[in-house]
Amino acid sequence: QVQLVESGGGSVQAGGSLRLSCAASGQFSRFWTMGWFRQAPGKEREFVAAIKWNTGSTRYADSVKDRFTISRDNARFTMYLQMSTLAPGDTAVYYCAVDRDLFRFDSRSYTYDQWGQGTQVTVSS
Repeated sequence: QVQLVESGGGSVQAGGSLRLSCAASGQFSRFWTMGWFRQAPGKEREFVAAIKWNTGSTRYADSVKDRFTISRDNARFTMYLQMSTLAPGDTAVYYCAVDRDLFRFDSRSYTYDQWGQGTQVTVSS
């Protein structure tokens, strides 16, 4: 199994930036997909961004494409989400997740079977 720990959340004014981190420990494969999802109160969890670990290929939700950047550090087994030009609509709990399938690269939340505890991001106007 793999353990995922998110960090970097906090409160920021609209237009500000935050960088989230997700540190993985335990069992880990370079062929897995790691992704970020977010969930606001009363809303379904939605896809934010994902990265295929071995290739570095990335995928983004349209709502964050020009503002967020996902990256990874192979040596640290850590994934990052650099968020800029934040808006109140970005307020949510952000979750790190892993899809352990060796081949697929998906944005559907149900394909991810390992999840972190989440970190709160609050953007005020």
